[in-house]
Amino acid sequence: MSIVVRDVREHELDSVLALNNAAGPAILPLDAARLRRFFDHAEYFRIAERDGTMAGFLIGLASTAEHDSSNFRWFHERYPDFFYIDRIVVASRRRGGGVGRALYADAQSYSELRYPQMACEVFLEGANDPVLLFHGSFGFREVGQHVMPGSGIRAAMLMKSLCSYPWVRETYGDALPDTPWILQPRQAPAAQHRPTGTA
Repeated sequence: MSIVVRDVREHELDSVLALNNAAGPAILPLDAARLRRFFDHAEYFRIAERDGTMAGFLIGLASTAEHDSSNFRWFHERYPDFFYIDRIVVASRRRGGGVGRALYADAQSYSELRYPQMACEVFLEGANDPVLLFHGSFGFREVGQHVMPGSGIRAAMLMKSLCSYPWVRETYGDALPDTPWILQPRQAPAAQHRPTGTA
């Protein structure tokens, strides 16, 4: 069956929370209040459905977002403009079935019109070679490592240059066409979105 990627809906937050907190040590746990802040403020918050069931989700933020993650701050201190993937989670029974690639492809389609790079991190604790390989096969490269305060978890900090961005920026500047597939994927209730096409 096909994978459908769409905006998250408010009534699905409990399911998103359960999916996140069942993901294991490769994903930091969430509580309901923090997840609600993502729902209210994240620029990008979409889920993937397979066979009509939630199979995964991805949360992304602009480099200008107010976000207390030390990993986000690491990128913010070094790069002026990027789209940050705070977390991607795929249900254990759906891993290896293309859900992660569908979410990343959708996030890239959104971000390459607005940002020169995508950023994310992969924890280096445990057996995370498949996750690093996945990101490498999707074009991410390690640009450094960061040890998270408090937890001591070491993360590989990954960046991917978005090759379409320079052309889009040169051709359209601050005025992307008013076409449905280009619009913001969601309008978070309290978000302060960057204007469409603004660098």
